[in-house]
Amino acid sequence: MTITEAPPAADLPVRKGSTRKRLVPYWLLLPGIIWLVVFFALPMVYQASTSVQTGSLEQGFEVTWHFQTYWDAFREYWPQFVRSLLYAGTATLLCLLLGYPLAYVIAFKAGRWRNLLLVLVIAPFFTSFLIRTLAWKTILADGGPVVDVLNTLHVLDVTSWIGWTEGDRVLATPMAVVCGLTYNFLPFMILPLYTSLERIDGRLHEAARDLYASPTTTFRKVTFPLSMPGVVSGTLLTFIPASGDYVNAELLGSTDTKMVGNVIQSQFLRVLDYPTAAALSFILMAIVLIMVTVYIRRAGTEDLV
Repeated sequence: MTITEAPPAADLPVRKGSTRKRLVPYWLLLPGIIWLVVFFALPMVYQASTSVQTGSLEQGFEVTWHFQTYWDAFREYWPQFVRSLLYAGTATLLCLLLGYPLAYVIAFKAGRWRNLLLVLVIAPFFTSFLIRTLAWKTILADGGPVVDVLNTLHVLDVTSWIGWTEGDRVLATPMAVVCGLTYNFLPFMILPLYTSLERIDGRLHEAARDLYASPTTTFRKVTFPLSMPGVVSGTLLTFIPASGDYVNAELLGSTDTKMVGNVIQSQFLRVLDYPTAAALSFILMAIVLIMVTVYIRRAGTEDLV
């Protein structure tokens, strides 16, 4: 009886097919990687080099590794940084307070109206960001119904005391800017919250009721902890773009409510001081990145850490 030797493993035809299968995920990732390199990594490198340049528009700019620009920019515009973080943080908190109940209702109580409510949440995205913001100039106009109601409820007395409004007017005040930020970024809070709440197994609520937990205890011990991934995602999706926004402060605010985004826009397009504008952008990015890292670690959600 003759025993035929098996061919070497390298000669097996399966080898080629298995290698091709292992390369498939990388080929699928290639378009995304190219997109990130072209539209994110390369612009970041270019802006980093711009931030350490010196010169002028007439004489030209050249890289001189002038890191003093960072300190000069932060020292001159630190009030705008503080204002940006304060407005963005306030708007994020308001979005959470407004968005969580709505997301809860859509996830657990809406029934057959769920899809309609979700469409209404994202409906503002069908309108230009600029038009939506300009509409708030009419909503918050002096002598309008909104201002009259706030005056009747004596809300403006309180906000004037803390410096967020001026007398009986809301436009061109911090309150107007925060209202615009809250409205424009509210869907970014609601959708992650809804996704997180919708994934909660309803049997957990039934189990809590069987253990004689009150609705408040059930929410505090079951619903809210399980929805933390949505809370963290929603706050990040709201706070990060809001901190760099300049449209709301430009259209609804005044010179006293300018955010760092307005300074960057002015330095790039009006003053034409590109190194300072690039340095301000990197400082803002660094501050937000540090705050986000600390926040995620403190939140401790397994889905995000």
